[in-house]
Amino acid sequence: MNINWAALGQVFGVSVVTTVALVGVFTLGIVGTAPRKGGSGGASALVRSGAYACYAACAAAVGYGIYLIVA
Repeated sequence: MNINWAALGQVFGVSVVTTVALVGVFTLGIVGTAPRKGGSGGASALVRSGAYACYAACAAAVGYGIYLIVA
């Protein structure tokens, strides 16, 4: 049995980078939806919509991962 170490390393590297990026985007969503003291109304709405976009990106990435596994 031969193990293709280069391919295994690539899979590991892509998995780590994707995981860190997905956690980072989800964290931005959490920070964007956290309650604030004394924020301005217009900027707050923009931040909140950006946070929802982060959540949507996370959901899309998870859905794509499930699609890759099932298909």
